[in-house]
Amino acid sequence: YLLRPPSEAAELAAAGLLLAAFSASVCSLLAITVDRYLSLYNALTYHSERTLGFTCAMVLLMWLLCLGVGLLPLLGWNCLRDQSACSILRPVTKDNAAVLAVTFLLLFALMMQLYLQICKIAFRHAQQIAVQHQFIATAQATSTRKGLSTLSLILGTFALCWIPFAIYSLVADSSYPAVYTYSLALPATCNSLINPIIYAFRNPDIQKSLWLACCGCIPSTFSSRPRTSSDV
Repeated sequence: YLLRPPSEAAELAAAGLLLAAFSASVCSLLAITVDRYLSLYNALTYHSERTLGFTCAMVLLMWLLCLGVGLLPLLGWNCLRDQSACSILRPVTKDNAAVLAVTFLLLFALMMQLYLQICKIAFRHAQQIAVQHQFIATAQATSTRKGLSTLSLILGTFALCWIPFAIYSLVADSSYPAVYTYSLALPATCNSLINPIIYAFRNPDIQKSLWLACCGCIPSTFSSRPRTSSDV
């Protein structure tokens, strides 16, 4: 906000970097949502199908796609030749900014649909366990509630951080003060900082990975147990 790009090339490169970073943030959360859904929908074959090589390939493909989005300003998605066509996401044009905002809203709708499916599967698992044991499985019910609260927390945080910025991109134009754009873009940026904290405190698998990465060991409090709805 304070520094003006010294040249058109620098302005386009900065815009491309921001687009790539924002796209990677949204696509990463979408990929995690899809992975959660598959881990419950195909619980028996999940670990054999989602190998390390497959995961690395998907992450690489996602980043290549996001880098492609970041190249759009250099490939013509800019208003450097027509300042009246600029959006709040200068130098992206108003039409192109609207396309990006609508695409984001569609991805958000897809994430909500996947989360609803995850909730249905988690409740169905809890009911099946309760029927098998012929009583209300208190531990499983608590696990399911924890899983659903985690999903609600992540989705709610994502919506609060991103939707105001997306809607503002649709209704505003370049005549609006730039400080409004940056004040709404800041929460969207912070969403990438908040999500890992939520995962670290709510997901036992990530907690184990953090213990291994930082200390080289896993505390005895982490017992070996099957994957449950609270882990996702």
